[in-house]
Amino acid sequence: MKILVPVKRVVDYNVKVRVKSDGTGVDIANVKMSMNPFDEIAVEEAVRLKEAGVATEVVAVSCGVGACQETLRTAMAIGADRGILVETDVDLQPLAVAKLLKALCDKEQPQIVICGKQAIDDDANQTGQMLSALMGWPQATFASKVAVGSGKATVTREIDGGLETLEISLPAVITTDLRLNEPRYATLPNIMKAKKKPLETLKPADLGVDVTPRLTTLKVVEPAKRSAGVMVADVAQLVEKLKNEAKVL
Repeated sequence: MKILVPVKRVVDYNVKVRVKSDGTGVDIANVKMSMNPFDEIAVEEAVRLKEAGVATEVVAVSCGVGACQETLRTAMAIGADRGILVETDVDLQPLAVAKLLKALCDKEQPQIVICGKQAIDDDANQTGQMLSALMGWPQATFASKVAVGSGKATVTREIDGGLETLEISLPAVITTDLRLNEPRYATLPNIMKAKKKPLETLKPADLGVDVTPRLTTLKVVEPAKRSAGVMVADVAQLVEKLKNEAKVL
């Protein structure tokens, strides 16, 4: 069984992002970049399935600039067997990524695609669902537990107010939630081994996919700063402020 795991290079979650002065986007110059945390969970889950003998190969895929090779090497240090980079300088949107992944699925023929439920830079939460629709495969999103066997996957997913357990036939698309697992740290020996693992580089044109953006970002602004709180003497004053100043009552 082959598992395909898309991974995205994003601004590290510890970094405070800043908007460019002209409002065209987020400033990523000289900013630490890392693998999307939800994608780390996806890689970890795929590697665990391989270690359990369920999967035979884990292939990491990234779409973007040449520096995404670092993200793929991180995935291979965690345990992926090889990497594929679809290199482009175009600002990729979810539908374009889903089309690229579809072309790679047609080429690689994986039985499962495990991807993070969303990226922490755009928070779109669309690529996995779009890929499922394009491939005509069943999907299980927001997975907090995954069990695979006999051509089926049993997935426990988080929903409002509880948990839902689904059984889906393979091939399928699974997107990961935070509570699925705790990703391991890549050890130095595995980081060194990852440098020797095969990494294939393709262009969108090689896959016959047009990645021209369909949406245009008009402006990016930072959220308004919150005003300081105030102390009130009693409940009556609180109610008065909620009515007349906050206007929520």
